[in-house]
Amino acid sequence: MDAESIAQVRRFNRTVGERIGVLHDHFLGTDRPVGEARLLWEIGAEGRDVRRLRDRLGLDSGYVSRLLRSLERDGLVTVEPQEHDRRVRTVRLTAAGRKERAVLDERSDELAELILTSLNERQRTRLTAAMAEVDRLLTAGTVSVEELDPAHPDSVACLGAYFDELSERFEEGFDAALSAVPDAGVLGPPHGVFVVARLHGEPVGCGGIHLGGDEPPYIKRMWVAKSARGLGLGRRLLAELEAYAVRSGARSVRLETNGELREAIALYRSAGYEEVPAFNDEYYAHHWFEKPLDG
Repeated sequence: MDAESIAQVRRFNRTVGERIGVLHDHFLGTDRPVGEARLLWEIGAEGRDVRRLRDRLGLDSGYVSRLLRSLERDGLVTVEPQEHDRRVRTVRLTAAGRKERAVLDERSDELAELILTSLNERQRTRLTAAMAEVDRLLTAGTVSVEELDPAHPDSVACLGAYFDELSERFEEGFDAALSAVPDAGVLGPPHGVFVVARLHGEPVGCGGIHLGGDEPPYIKRMWVAKSARGLGLGRRLLAELEAYAVRSGARSVRLETNGELREAIALYRSAGYEEVPAFNDEYYAHHWFEKPLDG
């Protein structure tokens, strides 16, 4: 990475930190620093599982525990084990906590308005557009991709959401039993790999690849949640699966898709896949693709 790019990122971080007041012990004029304030805001009106809260903010368990103890001492939150699994703790705002969270919301709006009113209309448009782009790119950088067993709860959650979406988009609905891969287990070891993408600890995408012996590897069950689209995640998952195929010695890789999945078709074509004659009898397929791999 070049030194100027690194220096630019550091300048940006310093400017943002100074402008929004993260250096102050009394964030937005409240009685608490930014860490406690952000945690209070993130808990939300409905409360949160502590583990999910930790994953959402990317904080270690010890630091989150210290923040929560401070908020508990001030009477702003309660932390209680769940009835069905006492290892899982849920944090909820008290009445005082909801009141302070409302103050944080109001003052955050005021700070945002102050930043914008110091600029002319053209500058405001440029700033908000740039912020949206930075937010998108930074969010993309927080996504993790991990190889998982297709039977893992996060894998199952992704596949279930994917099948639900196909049922909505396909005119005749979707039945996995009719598919060429009715059981995602064939996409896992020892004959393939299944990967799951997570954003803030939540599963938001998946894909698998099956090694077909003498046939080219076969990619299946590529999906990205609507909430995570626009982050380049589909292309990243595709690249992960292609890299696995290369490591396995494959010279090309195949996949097929339904004509209703226009976004997927556009992705595959832009990623170097070319349409070929049907290589299987997938019930839901309208297009078959293959791509040569550069080892």
